[in-house]
Amino acid sequence: MDYVCTLDGVTKRYGKFTAVNSVNLHIPGGIIYGILGPNGAGKTSTLRMVNAITAPDEGTITILGQKAGENSQQQIGYLPEERGLYKKMKVGEQLLYLCQLKGLSKSKAKESINYWLERFEASTWIDKEINELSKGMQQKIQFIATIAHDPEIYIFDEPFSGLDPINSELLKEVILELKASGKSIIFATHRMEQVEQMCDNICLFNKGSVILEGELSKIKRSYGENTIIINFDGSDAFIDNLENVRINNKSNNFAEIRLLEGADDQQILRSAMENAHITRFQLVQPSLQEIFISSVNSSSTQSAEA
Repeated sequence: MDYVCTLDGVTKRYGKFTAVNSVNLHIPGGIIYGILGPNGAGKTSTLRMVNAITAPDEGTITILGQKAGENSQQQIGYLPEERGLYKKMKVGEQLLYLCQLKGLSKSKAKESINYWLERFEASTWIDKEINELSKGMQQKIQFIATIAHDPEIYIFDEPFSGLDPINSELLKEVILELKASGKSIIFATHRMEQVEQMCDNICLFNKGSVILEGELSKIKRSYGENTIIINFDGSDAFIDNLENVRINNKSNNFAEIRLLEGADDQQILRSAMENAHITRFQLVQPSLQEIFISSVNSSSTQSAEA
């Protein structure tokens, strides 16, 4: 298998704090690879090293067969978590400048910029200064700056931050199109629904270490159908009396229930039917959010015991 990015024994320290601890990753080409984890888990530190903004204290990072560095940066489009547009520059001037920094000729840069501005319904912004734009509008311009030079690899750190649902869908559509064209996408996010809809592979960080990694579909299958989705009309009092379960989510006439050791799904069904009218009762694979919470809690418990 060809890998667009490999990390071998990568460690990054800031003073006495270890942000990334002996991480090994092999990221296949042509997929969407999601990097997840709580705040401070090491996601952004890892992405900054992959993009050669910072260097690892230990280990090596390879991008498209070469060591991560100034040359590999030309093959990457990087959208950082901390947005960095020049507030006083006009949109068109800024995008042209950034594209030329990445090696595009002036004519090619203008052609790409005009295409993406039109695609994001932003052509009328070309002569506006960045500080005249809303946060969501600035986010769209920063995204265009990331992709306009047509790199092989895209690295997005919280790409949906600041976007409303309509523009989030547009961004998702573009990312899926980039993948369909053969590009490789790595992105970090807190939005589990986006990961579940888009990612082929995931990597879950906690406290600087990788605690779960692989194909998302295989990871979900490995958990089995251990979660009950139930819709009902009537009182939800029966839910509070269930044994050997964890309530992942509960709202009006709905519950998502994780079965723990010793739980009996048929007993849960009987209890529900005695107290409410059941319109749906289904055993399913756990949601990614449930896998995330379960894995992080298990990792934290093991660390505390150690």
